[in-house]
Amino acid sequence: MSSLEEKLLIDKKQLAQVLKELKEWNAPATVLLSLYVPPGRPIGDVLQLLRDELSISDNIKLKRTRQAVKRAVSAAMDRVSMLQKIPANGLVAFCGENMETGEFICDMFSPPEKVPVFYYRTDKKFVLEILEEMVQSEDVVGIVIVERDQATIGILKGSRLEVLDEVEDYIPGKHMMGGQSQRRIDRIIEQMVDEFLKRLGERVTNYFLPYLEMGKLKAIIIAGPGYAKEDFVKGGYLDYRLQQLVNKELIDVAYQGEQGLREVIMKAQNVVQFAIYREANEALETFKGHLARNTGLVVYGEDDVKRSLEMGMVSILLLHEDVNIERWKEEAEKSGAKVIIIPNSLPESDWFYKTFGGIAGILRYKIS
Repeated sequence: MSSLEEKLLIDKKQLAQVLKELKEWNAPATVLLSLYVPPGRPIGDVLQLLRDELSISDNIKLKRTRQAVKRAVSAAMDRVSMLQKIPANGLVAFCGENMETGEFICDMFSPPEKVPVFYYRTDKKFVLEILEEMVQSEDVVGIVIVERDQATIGILKGSRLEVLDEVEDYIPGKHMMGGQSQRRIDRIIEQMVDEFLKRLGERVTNYFLPYLEMGKLKAIIIAGPGYAKEDFVKGGYLDYRLQQLVNKELIDVAYQGEQGLREVIMKAQNVVQFAIYREANEALETFKGHLARNTGLVVYGEDDVKRSLEMGMVSILLLHEDVNIERWKEEAEKSGAKVIIIPNSLPESDWFYKTFGGIAGILRYKIS
């Protein structure tokens, strides 16, 4: 990685701060430029897109708007042209002018996760949804689509699907020779299938184990069109730690690749939702239980929660996704409290937000 790439790369904490600042920008006209470039895209493609947009901007009737768009596109071109190649995680740029004050911004950086799309737009606000997903969701569901001679390994992270690997081998179908020759060929084919599933298991383990060790992997879904998925699960091809996360329900799908992953998600919504929200559900139930029994082991309200964190008393910090998560995470890290995000999609999230302001803690011991 070059020194320039290193300077461009930001972590999730930095991204959260950048997003907070970019959200404050708005304009009365579509003059705020948002650019997303995935890894591997040639710099020439990006510059050509921007040159085309600069040329098109000549057609904007209002002079003030036309000048603002041209300034934003030109600034993006200047910054992109400084690069020799797109960084490993891709590139994003946000350029635009506050048409009331004349203040100008042009931020270009490489996010902590790979940019999934090649996207350009000028609007009244910066387009930030893609980056917001990188900050909000860290939970991962692993997906493996298995056939006897091919497989797809993928993950679901938030609402984003990603193909990690596609594995393929040549394994002949059954022959009808009869007698000893038939049995010998069948044994050879079974051995080839076994070797393929072993290699697949090793790759799945290599991809998924780091997510498990980081505490992000919540479930593994095994899918496929035939019996190979059952053989893969029952044959012990996965690391025993991953095997414990394999969902009991195996999913029938007809496709491999990204299309197959999407089919899995459509057919396994309940599994996915439970896996992602299980921890949040369990934490909320524990919180409610302490409230109902009046155990003295819960705290809520910003001031009381902050005080308890500073005293090192909070075991679990519950945060609604609409509060300033990064600020509270910093406080939690100082005292070793575990942070659990309560998403809007959870049925009781609205109650938690309205009743407790979206911030509460489960204590290690009672406050005397």
